[in-house]
Amino acid sequence: MERVIINGDYVPDGAGGLKAVSAGEEVLARVLFRLTARRGALPFLPGLGSRLYELVREKPSVRKALAEQYVAEALREETDVSVESVSLEQQGETGVLTVTVRWQGETLTGRTTL
Repeated sequence: MERVIINGDYVPDGAGGLKAVSAGEEVLARVLFRLTARRGALPFLPGLGSRLYELVREKPSVRKALAEQYVAEALREETDVSVESVSLEQQGETGVLTVTVRWQGETLTGRTTL
């Protein structure tokens, strides 16, 4: 079971313990970890992560299609999760990626900056 962390600190549950995330939140955290980790950065897990960091090198006209491809590639091992939609918006110098996935009939949405 994962615990809630905000700004690097565990969150107390008010009863002397630590607040736990729900099953859906845990799956979403796992998905976001896979999307934000750079593929190939972990030597013993070379297939973990995504190539989303490479999007800044590409022409804006192809970034959306590549984002969808990179998300699908990063989540291939998450067999119980299916990608519903991928949205990429440019906000100034950074891109905002919004991914909606389906897990056990539940729709989960996560956002991250690129």
